[in-house]
Amino acid sequence: MIDGINLMKSYDDFQVLKGVNLHIQKGEIVSIVGASGAGKTTLLHILGTLDKPAASSNSSLTIDGTDILKLSDADLSKFRNQKLGFIFQFHQLLPEFTALENVCIPGFIAKRNKSEVEQQAKELLDKLGLSHRYHNKPNALSGGEQQRVAVARALINNPAVIFADEPSGNLDTQTAENLHQLFFQLRDEFGHTFVIVTHNEELANMADRKLVMIDGNIRKEEITSK
Repeated sequence: MIDGINLMKSYDDFQVLKGVNLHIQKGEIVSIVGASGAGKTTLLHILGTLDKPAASSNSSLTIDGTDILKLSDADLSKFRNQKLGFIFQFHQLLPEFTALENVCIPGFIAKRNKSEVEQQAKELLDKLGLSHRYHNKPNALSGGEQQRVAVARALINNPAVIFADEPSGNLDTQTAENLHQLFFQLRDEFGHTFVIVTHNEELANMADRKLVMIDGNIRKEEITSK
């Protein structure tokens, strides 16, 4: 599903990524852990096409069979919208829109049929226990509800991969545990691939594999027991 070879990234004179290599299979849940500054979020942003690696003749990034580094900006935006979903620590819902409208936005950007998108958004919100929250704006939702709306938004275009950056970092313990279980339920039901950057050891250890980043590279890989 994801193949990255010799991924590098620098900001001014500081090299954040130092030739990362990784392979993630379809349907896998992979966690990425490490100390602050190890390069976790930078790697996630590059894998998620939100940033680009340093140009290099021997670097490559392939996602779902597509050579990402050869796409034009327009084609990359289209690929991101149709193939990738994102969940962030701070849900990044648009405050002026309802839960239903927030979930629909990626589908509308993809120019899908309006009624089809709205129906799918309602089905996702129902599945996530938010059938009574369609018309509430984010400020009327709890933190856990906001994050579940963000999960529904990430799923609306049936993405191949879902990237999550500290998805439970802003939630209380019980709500975080519920969110973690939700990821695995979604994978089991729909076959989504998840790449999760987290400081939460419980979530990291639930993953199929845990990649440990140290000083800009993956230094350790652990296959977790189920």
